[in-house]
This record gives sequence, structure tokens and C-alpha cells, in this order.
Amino acid sequence: MLLKLDSLFKKKKSKNGEVKNDEKKDESQFKINFDAKKPMLADVSDQTKLDLRYGLILPYAYAHLYWDEVHGEVIYGIEEPNLDVKEKEILNTLEQGVQELIDISFINVDDKEVLIEYLEKNVKVLLKELGIVINRNSYLKLMYYLYRDFIGLNKIEPLMNDFYIEDIECNGVKTPVYLVHRKFGNIRTNIVYDDFDELTSFVEKLAQKCGKYISYANPIMDGRLPDSGARVNATYTEDISSRGPTFSIRMFTREAWSPVKLMSIGTVSAEVLAYLWIIVEHGTNILVVGGTGSGKTTIINVIASFIRPEARIVSIEDTKELRLIHENWLPSIARAGTGVGGENTGEITLFDLLKASFRQRPDYVIVGEIRGQEANVLFQGMASGHSGLATMHADDVKTVIKRLETAPINLSPSLVEILDVVCLVSHAKVKGQDVRKLRTVQEIISVKENGDSEVNVPFQWDAGRNVFMFKRESIVFKKIVTKRGVKMEELQREFETRRKLLNVLYKKNITEFEEVQRIISDYYKNKDAVLKRFLP
Repeated sequence: MLLKLDSLFKKKKSKNGEVKNDEKKDESQFKINFDAKKPMLADVSDQTKLDLRYGLILPYAYAHLYWDEVHGEVIYGIEEPNLDVKEKEILNTLEQGVQELIDISFINVDDKEVLIEYLEKNVKVLLKELGIVINRNSYLKLMYYLYRDFIGLNKIEPLMNDFYIEDIECNGVKTPVYLVHRKFGNIRTNIVYDDFDELTSFVEKLAQKCGKYISYANPIMDGRLPDSGARVNATYTEDISSRGPTFSIRMFTREAWSPVKLMSIGTVSAEVLAYLWIIVEHGTNILVVGGTGSGKTTIINVIASFIRPEARIVSIEDTKELRLIHENWLPSIARAGTGVGGENTGEITLFDLLKASFRQRPDYVIVGEIRGQEANVLFQGMASGHSGLATMHADDVKTVIKRLETAPINLSPSLVEILDVVCLVSHAKVKGQDVRKLRTVQEIISVKENGDSEVNVPFQWDAGRNVFMFKRESIVFKKIVTKRGVKMEELQREFETRRKLLNVLYKKNITEFEEVQRIISDYYKNKDAVLKRFLP
């Protein structure tokens, strides 16, 4: 008989009044370590010598990165428990039984441990009713595959647990799944969908997980996975993609990166961060631009960490990526509509949220990405005195201005001038390694009617020498002096003090996000105490 999920939560009181679970005697045997720490991977100068292994779903699934002589490239292999012929037959039988009895995808429980316990109890019922006797080792291996395929995302579930993966890309049937690794870039995996129906079924499962609908009539799907927030794009038919169904998943880092952490990996310098810290404190409007996967969101999160601890912050995103510890922070998330055939019942857009945000008296409004009419609302808000931070897909200031002044945004040049600073981030190669760099910081001086602009460049990354060059003359500093009544000498002293403080934190290896955020907050509240602690 099928066990109900409610039975996991039924409790009974003992004679002394303690609450105990009814299933205490039948404790779960199958366990997964969901609190595994991020593995530390050493730098590899010669990829032909690469032979690296680390855990993904402990203790069952591991990643094995190695140099493949045949293909002449790095391969990302998934290592999972091996099943013999008899175990495969039992697994197939159990999968059919579970498929017929329960549909875990429709169970509205987010706790994976509860779902595992529910699955395991029903598997034990199936084993008993079918008269199947197996040893503990076989049982645990079978439970892993049942967990992977019914609770997880089938073949790619191990990839979803890799701290270092940015993107997962499937280009169709009979072609390897590729991924983007934070240390090794684009890598071929040993995962291949050989069967058209298998891949079609999986794309349907992805859509279902995202709360979306995909079919021959609606063959393109955009969504996000509720547990990880990962962005999903999928296609369904050979009419859309010649190799059959496809999917791509954009993963997000599980840990927030502090300003000092970005220094440690060479993305920015202490001078750039000190400058950003000062201009954020004084309410400067900043746009972070770059290509896909260039690190725009990471930079905007770091910039936002410099906002005063008491400031009112409203953030607006498609997918929750920003991570702040400010108490007075209201994070808002856009919501997709429901329905098929073009219906969008209940849709809440970035535009809707942004309009509402200016009635919430924000000191800073942060928009995850501007690309349409929401940009007009943001710039109108900045013009009325609300400071703004946002990201945009662009390669340089000229492209930014062109996008802002043309459809669908259509800003006037005078409104574009409300923008103070553009930070350009991009991928770069340093000693053969793929890295992210804040390439340049450009200050907007003026924007002409023909779209031409005059800019000042206080910071520039020199790719040849891999150093950040800066000049002390800042147009934004001059604006702060004029608008805020602060003396230029005071700004220059603050710049130097904060530069030294950030360098000390870097030398002391203080890079954890929350610790660095507390130090920044303490600097605002009791500057002398912080300086006495770190700059005696």
C-alpha cells in the first residue's frame, strides 16, 4: 500500500510528553550530504596534465576532469555508482513502480530530505510487495538513481550540485552536453542523450519544474528553477532545432563575493573599489555593462555592499541573485504569467515593480538588468533624486547610449546624462587563464543630440601588463563637491584611507562576504575604531 507524505509528519506523544515520530524505528538508510563545502581547486598551468576529482552528490557522484588525448581537450566526466545487470533490472522495475504510484514533481514540498524520506519509504514498500531482496550496498546505489531521476534532474543532477559550473548546454540528441566551468571554461562532458524520447521527456520535466508549459504549439520556453533560481531556456521540436529538443541552464554562484574577494582574483584593484565606495556613499548613478556571463551581477552586488547600512534599498530582478545583509532592504522578484497561447495572467514585470518601488521611498534602487520600458522609469526616478544601480548588455559607452536612446527605451540625451558612471566588465585571458576584469570605469560628462558623448576615464585595465591604471582627476568627485558641499581634499583623503583599508583586508586574507560587509558597515558607524583595528 502506498505511504502518504502526511505520514512523515505524524507525531505521537510519549508518557513523559515528548513528541516522537511514528517512523522512528524505520529510520532512513539513504543519506545525501546537502551541506558539502565548496572544494578548493588548485590552479593548473598545463591542462594536458589535468587529472582532478571532487565530490558533487556525496557520497555517490563525483566530477572527474582530465585531459583526453583522443579529442585533445579537457573532459568533464560524471562518476556514479556502477550497476550490474541484475541491479539494472531491479532499478527498471522500481522506476516503473514509482512512476505508476507517485508523481513527486507535483508534491509541493521544497525540503529534499523530506522528499527523500518519502521516496525511500515507498521504495521499501515496493521491494516488500515485489519480494525483492537485495544487500545494503545495492539498495543504496538503487536509491541514489531513484533520487536522481525522480527528485533531481536525471542525468544532469550531479552538474546542478557543482559549485564551479556556470552554464549547462545541451544541443540536442546524440551530441555531448557541454558546460562552462569557472576555472576551465567550456568543457565537453560524458553526458549524451542518445534517445529522442528521453530528451523530449526531460525537457518536459524541466518546463514542469519551472512551472511552465512546452509543446509542439509552444516550442520555446524560458523559466527558472524554484530551488536554485537557475535560468532555463529550452526548445521542443526538430522544427526549432535540427538536432531535436535542447536546453541551457544558467547557474548562479551560491556564495556572495566580497570586494576583497574580487581583489584576490584580480578582477578589480583597491583603488577602483575605494573610488566606487566613495561615489556610492554619495548617491551616484551607476550602470554596469558587459556581455553574457561577464560578471555584471557580481560587480553590482559588490557595489551595492558599499551602500550605507541604514539606507533604504529596493532591488528588482528577474531571478534573485543579489545578496546583501542590509536590514532595510526590500528584494523584489518579477513573476511570469500563467496560461498558454500567449496568455500572461498574473504576470508581474520589472516595469510593474519599478513603478511601485518609487512609492516605497528608496535611497537606492537596484535593477538586475534593464532592457525595455523599465529603463525609462529608472532614469525618470534617478532624475527625481533616487539613486540607481543597474546592469545592461553592452560593450562600451557608445553602445550603452545608443541602446538607451533608441527603441524600445527611447531616452532623451538630457535624461541619459543623469547617468554618472559606466563600469565595463568582460572576460579576458591572463597567462592562458580565462578571467573576468573590470576593464574600465567611465564617467559621463555630456551626451549630445547626435548620440556622441564626452567621457572621463579615471580607471583603465592595461591588458599588456595586467595592471589597473588610474588618474586622480574625477568628474564625479567634482559633482560630489558641488552637490554635497564636501571638500575635494576630504574626498582624496577618504579615497586614500579606504584604499589602504582594502589592501590591509586583502593582505590579511579577510575575504568572506559577511565579514567584509560588517567591516564596511562598522566603518560608517565608527570609523576611528575600524582604522584603529586595521590601520594602527
